[in-house]
Amino acid sequence: MPSNGKPLASLSLDLDNQWSYMKTHGNPAWESYPSYLDVVVPRTLRFFEERGLKITYFIVGTDAERPENARALAAITAAGHEVGNHSHRHEPWLHLYSDADIEAEIAQAEDAIAAVTGQRPTGFRGPGFSLSAAVLATLKRRGYRYDASTFPTFLGPLARAYYFFTAKLSAEERERRKALFGSMREGLRPLRPYRWRLEAGPLLEVPVTTMPLFRIPFHVSYLIYLAGFSPMLARTYFATALGLCRLTGTQPSLLLHPLDFLGSDDGLEPLQFFPGMNIPAATKLAWMGDFLGAYARRFTVLSMGGHVDALNAAADLREIAPQFPRTAAAVLPS
Repeated sequence: MPSNGKPLASLSLDLDNQWSYMKTHGNPAWESYPSYLDVVVPRTLRFFEERGLKITYFIVGTDAERPENARALAAITAAGHEVGNHSHRHEPWLHLYSDADIEAEIAQAEDAIAAVTGQRPTGFRGPGFSLSAAVLATLKRRGYRYDASTFPTFLGPLARAYYFFTAKLSAEERERRKALFGSMREGLRPLRPYRWRLEAGPLLEVPVTTMPLFRIPFHVSYLIYLAGFSPMLARTYFATALGLCRLTGTQPSLLLHPLDFLGSDDGLEPLQFFPGMNIPAATKLAWMGDFLGAYARRFTVLSMGGHVDALNAAADLREIAPQFPRTAAAVLPS
């Protein structure tokens, strides 16, 4: 515990772009690579600077390769934030890739992110929390310090049902996405950080924290959804989650998404199927200020890398052998 007496916590943002959401939901217009990074990155940087927060941005490699995004992405590390690898194509069926394609996917994103930000990522989060033993082995082989792809909740099948209800997908696309958000088994994974026991040595896992005991989400997108019904309900829910983290000795890792900072007045009609996109951006930002203010009052908030430094100094983390459900034969990236 730091000298201020507050336990540690971390904060990260999965920098999913507009095209990646459209692609995952079967909208063919994604192929023109529509982007909101020139809007959302400066908005987030201002937000964090005003609150004195340093976080981790998980960046998609394809975005890092596109020249029109270079200025926005370079500003992230210039402001002192950490960058992580969020895959190259942002396909949530990464777990179906062959070993060679996993290697290429991670390496290509890694190189592109390093080139545009000046910082080589050493942390990874799979798109849609996609993860496999082969992904972990690749990360270890490439010298990554941590993975942050597990999401211990029982609600994955419910999220997948909502996704299939809103998406326009062919039978082949549905087959690829059939394991999206995982099964109820995900709720049995550890909530606290631990180390994967791999042949090449251990690799730290920092789960996206869900509410202790109940294993239900409290990432900020979920809080904004609740606030759309009642801001008081959302604040109470979040306070309960943070209280349970303190009570159980869980160091939380809180997840943000770009749509937490974007609203109905940002001209994103193709993304209106997302919950909360009927709310103005200013309203969302005010709610987020409340949520992250509460987070910082209860915990010392670090980037993922800073949190990992502290976790690696602890000698009591458990080791777990990777166990993942059997999948169909590997497919080539599209």
